[in-house]
Amino acid sequence: MSTRVRFAPSPTGSLHLGSALSAVANRRRGEWLLLRIDDTDRSREVEGAVSAILEDLEWLGLPWNEGPSRQSERAARHAEAALSVGEPDADGSIRFRGTTLLRPNGSPTYHLASVVDDHDFGITHVVRGADHRSNTELQRELSRALGFEPPEYVHHGLLLGADGKKLSKREGAPTLAQYRDRGVPAEALRAYLEELGEPAHDVHLDEARIRRLAIDAIEALSDEELAAAIARASTRSRAPRSALASCGGAPARVASSSSESASIASMVSRRIRGSSKWTSCAGSPSSSR
Repeated sequence: MSTRVRFAPSPTGSLHLGSALSAVANRRRGEWLLLRIDDTDRSREVEGAVSAILEDLEWLGLPWNEGPSRQSERAARHAEAALSVGEPDADGSIRFRGTTLLRPNGSPTYHLASVVDDHDFGITHVVRGADHRSNTELQRELSRALGFEPPEYVHHGLLLGADGKKLSKREGAPTLAQYRDRGVPAEALRAYLEELGEPAHDVHLDEARIRRLAIDAIEALSDEELAAAIARASTRSRAPRSALASCGGAPARVASSSSESASIASMVSRRIRGSSKWTSCAGSPSSSR
């Protein structure tokens, strides 16, 4: 049997590195990957979030085999499953051993939708952060009550910020979109996440390592590849401009004043100054004569 996995982000915007770690772990482990959007709580959805997630995954070079599939589009299937094992509550909800499966308005909760969708899509391995470990026993019980064989649950350590807490956009964790806008190459972030693998314990985010990998990735680019990268950066509508959208020999104003951004901008500037293929405006290689 092939290994079938899923990456299931909530539609709250560009991914942070903790979510990206799970995406990379699933892609590495799985022969088949479902991209599922866990949108059972529609109040949390951010406009444009799904497009941002797709852009992030494509930028990192993480293809998926099916999806994106929205859980909200499978509400009828979720309700059918809930009614087969749950008990009605006085408030109009449907519960399973004290856990809400359907809210009073009929919408499914996370536990129900995840268990049903994992079964229906043939997921064999659920690879996710250790913060989900507490959900595992309930989800196994619900799977068996529904007549499903539970998948194998694999939990990896979390990425922690400088405060020792898990990365969270609510707490200001940088997103992949922000790294892109600073000029950090996708190859650098992908290499960093691959190095981490499926950590057995929580690990602190190592910005210095990302910076080193970013500089190595830029140094490895040919002039033609660097030209293409700068052209892509300079045509993005986001502002401020990225380090890769610098002109002449001066680093562009970057999204952050951090040493990470300054180092990358400086590297790009030196490459531009040292190459005869460039005119004073980055992204425009000089014509050969």
